[in-house]
Amino acid sequence: MRKLLGLALAATLTALGATTAWADRFEDIIKKGVVRIAVPLDVPPFGSQNQARQPEGFDVDLANMVAKALGVKLELQQVTGANRIPFLLTDKVDIVISVMGLTPERAKQIMFTAPYADTHLAVFGPKSIAVKSAGELANFKVAAAKGTTQELGLSAMNPRAALMRTEDDATAAAAYLSGQADLIATNSLIIPDLQKRNPNKEFDLKFVIRRSPAHMGVRMGEHNLVRWLDSFIFFNMMNGEIDKLHQKWLGMPLNPLPSL
Repeated sequence: MRKLLGLALAATLTALGATTAWADRFEDIIKKGVVRIAVPLDVPPFGSQNQARQPEGFDVDLANMVAKALGVKLELQQVTGANRIPFLLTDKVDIVISVMGLTPERAKQIMFTAPYADTHLAVFGPKSIAVKSAGELANFKVAAAKGTTQELGLSAMNPRAALMRTEDDATAAAAYLSGQADLIATNSLIIPDLQKRNPNKEFDLKFVIRRSPAHMGVRMGEHNLVRWLDSFIFFNMMNGEIDKLHQKWLGMPLNPLPSL
């Protein structure tokens, strides 16, 4: 019996030790000297590829800033709206920086940092379509990347809305630009880039889904890491570096953000 109790205690201590080691991802990143950060490459100006096929954008620059502040090597991984959270849950990345909005449902799965950028989600389309609310979407096909806050928000506002759920934001934009969809639901801050690239297409604002500041995300229980990232965001808000990113990539100064 004593032997069995001893084995059980040893197994319990081993499990607790493994849990503690897993839970302190911040310490693990520092020890390994590498941070794995997921960014979008289908949502300019937050993330895309330049002519040399190198990643660039607001979230890409921010990921580089995080790695530099940590004093570790950056390992970038591309994600879409649909697989941002699964990449965290399956431990493929340590941090997601992918213009991700916070919702209570998402907060059951992962932890969010304080916001680092201010955006709102809305429906856009040609001036000829007179739509002012989600309740009027039944007769119009709306392109929206599945798993994004705009897709989830529209589904909740009008379950009968004719949504074209695409694999990512780039495909949603392509569907609208090609005429496969009548409207597009997306982040307001990507519209200027779409207009610049497609001057013959109209992007008239129909209605706002909701305000949706962008947050970083980490695995549930990673309190040390999320606290450090909050400190990083606060410090770079105070010294103006995040405001510089806002002006560089979004063409506007950073508005005051709500606290988390």
